[in-house]
Amino acid sequence: MINLEKILPRVQKPARYVGGEWNMVRKDWDKTPVKMAFAFPDVYEVGMSHLGLQILYHVVNSRPDTLMERAFAPWVDMEAEMRKAGLPLFTLESRRPVKDFDLIGFTLQYEMSFSNVLNMLDLAGIPLRAADRGNGGPLICAGGPCAFNPEPLADFIDFFVLGEGEEVLHDLLDLYRDCGGRTAGRAEFLRRAVRIPGIYVPSFYRVTYREDGGIGSIHPLTADVPELVTKRVVRGFDRAPFPTRPLVPSLGVVHDRAMLEVQRGCTRGCRFCQAGVIYRPVREKSPATLRAQAADLVRQTGFDEISLVSLSTADYSRVDELVHTLLDQFAGLGVSVSLPSLRVDAFSVALAREIQRVRRSSLTFAPEAGTQRLRDVINKGVTEEDLMAAVSTAFGAGWPAIKLYFMIGLPTETDDDLAGIARLARRVLAEGRCQKVPRGRLKVTVSASSFVPKPHTAFQWEPQDRLAELRGKQAYLRDALKEKGLVFHWHEPEVSFLEAALSRGDRRLGMVLEEAQRLGCRFDGWSECFSFDRWREAFRRTGLEPARYAYRRYNYDDILPWDHIGAGVSKAYLIKEHRRAMSGRPTPDCRAGKCPGCGLCPTLEIKPEIDGREINAPLPDQVQ
Repeated sequence: MINLEKILPRVQKPARYVGGEWNMVRKDWDKTPVKMAFAFPDVYEVGMSHLGLQILYHVVNSRPDTLMERAFAPWVDMEAEMRKAGLPLFTLESRRPVKDFDLIGFTLQYEMSFSNVLNMLDLAGIPLRAADRGNGGPLICAGGPCAFNPEPLADFIDFFVLGEGEEVLHDLLDLYRDCGGRTAGRAEFLRRAVRIPGIYVPSFYRVTYREDGGIGSIHPLTADVPELVTKRVVRGFDRAPFPTRPLVPSLGVVHDRAMLEVQRGCTRGCRFCQAGVIYRPVREKSPATLRAQAADLVRQTGFDEISLVSLSTADYSRVDELVHTLLDQFAGLGVSVSLPSLRVDAFSVALAREIQRVRRSSLTFAPEAGTQRLRDVINKGVTEEDLMAAVSTAFGAGWPAIKLYFMIGLPTETDDDLAGIARLARRVLAEGRCQKVPRGRLKVTVSASSFVPKPHTAFQWEPQDRLAELRGKQAYLRDALKEKGLVFHWHEPEVSFLEAALSRGDRRLGMVLEEAQRLGCRFDGWSECFSFDRWREAFRRTGLEPARYAYRRYNYDDILPWDHIGAGVSKAYLIKEHRRAMSGRPTPDCRAGKCPGCGLCPTLEIKPEIDGREINAPLPDQVQ
């Protein structure tokens, strides 16, 4: 066991590294056959806010034959102390070196955490490249949203898990146990793992490149390796395992509240949104299940706030009823209910008043674009009138501050669309004044992120705006939003540029990641750590150009780096959606009754689940 007593007094927030949280699980190491470490490539406060960690921790530790412990990326001060003392990366539960575990699973939530993945492997004393690891060490796996283009990390990860992990994780743990653990050897495990649906083993695929730098082919090396690896999806979501005794963080974290997952998936079809594709189809839990889980969460954690978690919680079919019953259920206990950002067309006076019954939290609306033309392009499906009705209701119900979320650099964006952001923000501010919100308290915060084209979306073929364009648009909005009561937030465009390069990258970017880690890149999503100069140097040393990935406009017949990874939605449908976007035609929500023909339900042989029950999805010949 690693001794930290001499180190911890010299670092910020030592509680990040000590473990011992309420509901922590610690099993007998010698009596548990299969050991897995969950590695989160960011600091404790971010990782402990991730519901996926809590779910998989519960799934693995519920088995008598397996254990899961946690490791987070140490902050730069702690890393320096660990390297100085020769201490390897360790887990919080037992303080054992991560390299002692059988499997190490990384979650890939954000491309700018890729450098942390490599740095954590290096700190653990594990060879970065999978080809350099012998049979005695742990197997390295990864999953999460960024695994839907795994190629930049293909040289470093033994296998990827595509889709939802609650079921496939059991398949992997059973296989590892049945293979005899480490005695079977890495090659034998991977040879058998590749047959599990949803498992991608990059070393079993060969990628060729054309003279112009594009991809020539991606094909499996043997006949028993699938040409297309399709994601796993949990069926019977109302009965899916859920942690009602989650870990309670030992210090303040990003989302310091109980998380209640009300549904998974989204039917809205925003064309920039990768999550809306990779988490299809929509599956809801029943109110009865949610009430029981909420009661357990409050009893087992002591949290005084329950956050109703999903991609679009206001679309949950019985959201008003659920909020009302939960607040009644916890009346007198001081427990509040909160929702993430609301769709502006789903807001209601009743819901607004319900969620402020105990304590008022901030409200965020996401118009995404400043004009109706551009909202139709991205298939946002809301109007300016929807937004104004929602903010008027919010201001009238007592909220003094509203947050508005936009994107800049969206495909087909014009100067008029950009001006529309400022005009809309000013109109919201004026509505606050009309609703008699005190001037000293009235605040409208405008947050504008830069569009990043993501794999498996209708905009995957589109280039990102060039850096100079993004900087110019940010400068315009800074000037246009200078008024008392308006606040403007923006993201560093250099970070978004690299995010686009990594998001659309191929296997060759592994060289860049390795060089970036060697140059000291880590915590690249944190402004105090991010160094654009280091990244540019890493690209220069490897002879690759990030602009080639971020700014390339793909053709429909190009082979994309992620074409062998299946999210369930057909490429033909994405092409159709891209064409509809370019002509400004929206696609209706499939909850309205007409299937848009994305192909997911017949491909995965699954049906949407509303109110905890399956609903009939159209058969392939019914798709229009």
